[in-house]
Amino acid sequence: MSEFLFKTGEATVLAAEGQYTDAMPEVLIGHVNGPVGQAFANMMGQTAGHTRMFAIRACNQMVRPATMMVPKVTIKSSAYINLFGGVVQSATADAVLDCVIEGIIPRDQANHLCIISLIWLDPECVKDPNLDEKDLYRTNYEATKLAIQRAMRDQPSLEELIANRHSIKHDMFDPDA
Repeated sequence: MSEFLFKTGEATVLAAEGQYTDAMPEVLIGHVNGPVGQAFANMMGQTAGHTRMFAIRACNQMVRPATMMVPKVTIKSSAYINLFGGVVQSATADAVLDCVIEGIIPRDQANHLCIISLIWLDPECVKDPNLDEKDLYRTNYEATKLAIQRAMRDQPSLEELIANRHSIKHDMFDPDA
């Protein structure tokens, strides 16, 4: 694998109907001895409302590459942190490990890279009495894996972005509307 400073990727996977379980991770992947590694180390301090944590599959089972999960939304309840540090953490860790297993992340680089993953967890899912935790897992697993894959493959390509510049609109804003 050629050396790189860092790679970025994002993905959106939509929830099952009636759920607040959309997943939209944004990942930054780089070498531990580069700028991503420095940012990763700097994130070890906590900020009120933005608890950061490692992606672990279970206690004493932190994944490689080391992955720091950072919420995009201010955490205001223990119910939110329980979902973030439970279902979402499990999905994120499984996606990272599967990326190594499937060769998306080269196995020989797993101890030399680190990942910072900004994670969207809709505050409404905490209030939903019918929350489907399996769908929350599914969306976060699929989106994290896709974001890592896109990062490692430099997707979308500049050519693709140029080609669809006038045919694709932002999902939440259309300047022509």
